[in-house]
Amino acid sequence: MLTIHHLSVDFEVGGDDTAVFARLFSEHIKEWARRQENERARSRLLAGEAAMAGEDSGHDPASGHAPAPGCCGGA
Repeated sequence: MLTIHHLSVDFEVGGDDTAVFARLFSEHIKEWARRQENERARSRLLAGEAAMAGEDSGHDPASGHAPAPGCCGGA
């Protein structure tokens, strides 16, 4: 996960800077939020499938890492 603590954005636009920034920010933050929700939904789906398959809930199948031997069915 990436956490941004401080962000500075400089740009020049014609017209009302505040309105342009608000419009662009709104468009992009909505897209970001949509992607975040899709990722959370995917993680919930994978966790549910793992639970139905009897896998240990401690392993995150979305992590891309193979389970350790003896863990979650790892060989």
